[in-house]
Amino acid sequence: MQVTEVANEGLKRAFSVTVPAGTVSAGRDKRLADMAKELRLPGFRPGKVPMAVVKARYGQAVMGEVLEEQVNNATRKVVEDRGLKPALQPKIELVSFAEGADLEFRLDIEVMPDIPMPDFAAIEVERLTAEPDEAEVEKTIQSLLRRRATLEEVAEPRPAEPGDVLVCDFIGRIEKDGRKEAFQGGSATDMPIEVAGSGFIPGFTEQLVGMKAGETKTIQVRFPEGYGAAELAGKPAEFEITAKALKKPVIPALDDALAQGFGLADAAALTAEVRAQLQRDLDRLSRTRVKRQLLDALAAQAGFTVPEGMVEAEFQQIWSRVEEDRKAGRLDPEDAGKDEDTLKAEYRAIAERRIRLGLLLSEIGRSNGIQVGQEELMRALREQAARYPGQEQQVFEMFRKNPDALESLRAPIFEEKVVDFLLELAKVTERKVTPAELAEQPAAA
Repeated sequence: MQVTEVANEGLKRAFSVTVPAGTVSAGRDKRLADMAKELRLPGFRPGKVPMAVVKARYGQAVMGEVLEEQVNNATRKVVEDRGLKPALQPKIELVSFAEGADLEFRLDIEVMPDIPMPDFAAIEVERLTAEPDEAEVEKTIQSLLRRRATLEEVAEPRPAEPGDVLVCDFIGRIEKDGRKEAFQGGSATDMPIEVAGSGFIPGFTEQLVGMKAGETKTIQVRFPEGYGAAELAGKPAEFEITAKALKKPVIPALDDALAQGFGLADAAALTAEVRAQLQRDLDRLSRTRVKRQLLDALAAQAGFTVPEGMVEAEFQQIWSRVEEDRKAGRLDPEDAGKDEDTLKAEYRAIAERRIRLGLLLSEIGRSNGIQVGQEELMRALREQAARYPGQEQQVFEMFRKNPDALESLRAPIFEEKVVDFLLELAKVTERKVTPAELAEQPAAA
């Protein structure tokens, strides 16, 4: 095999590779010989088909497999002999091949960069901490109580007020060919609707304020531009609503019986659990903020070149989501006023930062012996399976058969362990703030 380096620029390498015709022919003949041992053809005993017949009938088909094998073997040898670390799957371009001639192909490889270790001790971050206040604890408890509320019919006729529940029949219509026609999914019977509540088309429930049981009212609304049903998105509609009953929510008292409905011993235990959950939420937010500072500090020290192919792949994933959001009307307001070239430049910079930090964290973990244990991985797998009650076994089987899916569980655990390792070495100061102040800090990386 003859290998000639034809390009060496930055992280990119290119080679012209020639595999002798004799090597290709030998590979084909071996494959045909192996096939002949098991071959059954009319007129011949099993395994006794003459090689000339085997070659004439199957030589062309086998050649494709042989060429692929020769290219793979040659590529592997080029990489191993030169100690290359490909960042992505090498690109292969067939230059020439004919029966009885040498196989020539071009091999393009983008290699991993050398990654210098940052000065961990020079990293300074501030960890903000907060505790839930009593007002937030009470607000959360009231939210729990409202979810356990029962509906009680209003005895004396009165207009509906925000927070009440109207039991309604309604028919929705849109204009089509100059006529108002009912549309699929736009009608319901005995539907309980929270007056001025959420969950309906904007402006729908607000127009129920003041209705009484027995009244019929027609309201005008407009479907949002990003509405799920494309045939309704952005279109005006009317709904004929008949209020059949007016009910009001009755919120239960916080007592031991209610707490036991949540699996807790008494009301005091429920209050303690609410406070603990709020604290866990604040701790996660604190962790997110300090992690962002740490990543920013690492990015400031990481100036190594990153493989263009990896950046491009990451950018394409990001950009596809941006385009989906744009089509659905969910584009971030800050992005809405920017032209496409500006947006692409900004998101490409984000992609490059992600790749650089990912490579750096991976190298820090590798060089310091940080690994994800089997028990840690199984714990994450059990947590994932618990999200699909009744389908746990299918989830386990899916991850068992799909290494990429399992890697999606391992990668975030590995990253968090590397972050913990770095926080032990960095200079970390703590400052206590209010929950509101903690929430005002920059968003997660």
